[in-house]
Amino acid sequence: VVSRCSKPGPATTIVGRHPAQALARLADANAMRGTPGRISVQAFCHRPPLELARALLGCRLVSTIDGVRTEGVIVETEAYGGLEDPASHASTVAGRTQRNRAIFGPPGTAYVYRSYGIHWCLIVVTGPEGQGGAVLLRGMDPVAGKAVMRRRRKGRKPIGAGPGRLAEALGVSGALYGHDLGRPPLVLVPGSLPPKRQIGISPRVGISRAADWPHRLYVRGAAGETRPDGWNPMAP
Repeated sequence: VVSRCSKPGPATTIVGRHPAQALARLADANAMRGTPGRISVQAFCHRPPLELARALLGCRLVSTIDGVRTEGVIVETEAYGGLEDPASHASTVAGRTQRNRAIFGPPGTAYVYRSYGIHWCLIVVTGPEGQGGAVLLRGMDPVAGKAVMRRRRKGRKPIGAGPGRLAEALGVSGALYGHDLGRPPLVLVPGSLPPKRQIGISPRVGISRAADWPHRLYVRGAAGETRPDGWNPMAP
């Protein structure tokens, strides 16, 4: 199964703590996505986490879980840099474990985990394999199967703003741990990359380590956006 996404460039690391500089470098790194080309999801995801976090904005998730189609556009992501990122599930004293093994898998793999033992969350593994790079999907705008999403969410709003809500609306559970996102029942497919002016960048949400790293990216004004422009977890 292939997706019509452009081919990524070399897997160079993009890390920074200044939002303006980070966003400018991300724009340069993702310029190649505007060139059409048919490549696999694994090849598309074979890039550094922060670069993929930008590239995933505007892509779609198509779920046929339970035999029904639901679909959403990704509008918010967070990058986690593997072993070098103290906030990553890959960066643990125990190293690779039964719980986190999927995060070290091939790019384009789904790493599904429970947050606080309550909500399922969905992470896209980035390349190269074995380094533990990851992008948490934090928000989506529903575009198909909204009635099913509302039923799964038991009528609670918003439908897709937040990683737990996104996963619940799409029917994601631990059964998809290690799933190849190039294959049903959950497929990552291309979309329209938002222009630079519509992309916001901020520190990540709800973490205590590396809390000032500007590795959260979002589409300004999207229904699935979880934090507004100017949000700062470090503010008093």
